[in-house]
Amino acid sequence: MWIYWCLMFALVVIDQLIKSVIVRQIALGATKTVVPGLLSLTNLHNNGAAWSILQGKLGFFYLISIVALGVMVYLLWRLRTHRLYEFGIVLMIAGTLGNFIDRIRIGYVVDMFQLDFINFPIFNFADSCLTVGVVLILIAVLRDESFDK
Repeated sequence: MWIYWCLMFALVVIDQLIKSVIVRQIALGATKTVVPGLLSLTNLHNNGAAWSILQGKLGFFYLISIVALGVMVYLLWRLRTHRLYEFGIVLMIAGTLGNFIDRIRIGYVVDMFQLDFINFPIFNFADSCLTVGVVLILIAVLRDESFDK
């Protein structure tokens, strides 16, 4: 199980490093094209959630993050013999921690990845960890024979 804690730590560090580089290299609101028509980097401060919903509700996000982290740590322990569940939960914890650290430290989340080919919210590495984690848990649930009964 220690390998999952190391992975979680590494993912949070990667998230914080990416955010730090973006804040230092790209002015707030500026955009730098990485792959024309596909991906740009920007520096966006988001004090809400996806699509900027619930802006300014920092206390709510603190509470939700703490409760979610508690539930996920419990599930990680409870499902410790199910690798796909474990991996998905580790990604979700890392993503939650990455954004939680931003909210505690600076009062907002730094977002940077902009998909230029679709109208989609600008997101960060922590959001990607959360999304991939949810997808892995969904796959695990669909493959879990105990749900077939």
